[in-house]
Order: sequence, then C-alpha cells, then structure tokens
Amino acid sequence: QVRLVESWGGLVQTGGSLRLSCAASKGTLSTLDMAWFRQVVGKKREFVASISFGGRTKRYSDSVKGRFTISRDNDKNIVELQMNSLRPEDKAVYYCAAEKGVATMSDSEYDYWGPGTQVTVSS
Repeated sequence: QVRLVESWGGLVQTGGSLRLSCAASKGTLSTLDMAWFRQVVGKKREFVASISFGGRTKRYSDSVKGRFTISRDNDKNIVELQMNSLRPEDKAVYYCAAEKGVATMSDSEYDYWGPGTQVTVSS
C-alpha cells in the first residue's frame, strides 16, 4: 500500500513558476512509475507528465512540453513537477499518481493517488 501526498501548490502570476512535490507518507516509490495529472471542475482529469521508476523515461502532454519538468529522487522518496511560464489555463487541481506497471497517459491505469493540490494562475 502506498499513500501519496502533494504539496507546494498555490497562487502565482502568469509567467511565474511553481515546484510541486509528491511524497510517500507510506510505502516506497522507487519501484513505481509516477505521473502528474490535473483536473478542472467539470472536466476530465488530464495527463500532465510521467516518469519511469528509474527516471530514464519521461513523457509530457503537448500543452506543458517545454515548460514543465518531471523529476524524482528515489532516495528521498519524492517526485516533483517544476512548472515554468505558467498560464491561466494551467489552473487546476494537480494530482500525483503511482502505477505498478508501465506509466500511461490514462488515469484509469494508475493504482494510487494523492488528494491533490490547487494551482491558481492569475492573469
């Protein structure tokens, strides 16, 4: 069993940066592929980025490619999402997810989820 918790969401101006963190309060992340998703009220949860358990393979959605960077530190048991050049359309609740298999862009494939952290970008 793995318990995830996201942190460091907040309010930022357009063009600003935030660095989200996902930690495991229970269990280890080192054998799990990880991902970030986001969701706006009334819309489906959207894939943002994923990283393989060893950190070698990363994938990004087209909407964040070049602006966001996913990383992990298995010694610290954390996964992070560096978000630069933020736009109002990046406003959402951001979720960390863990996959016992190979990371995909489909939220239905993920086994563990954090409660989410709100990111708001003011124009």
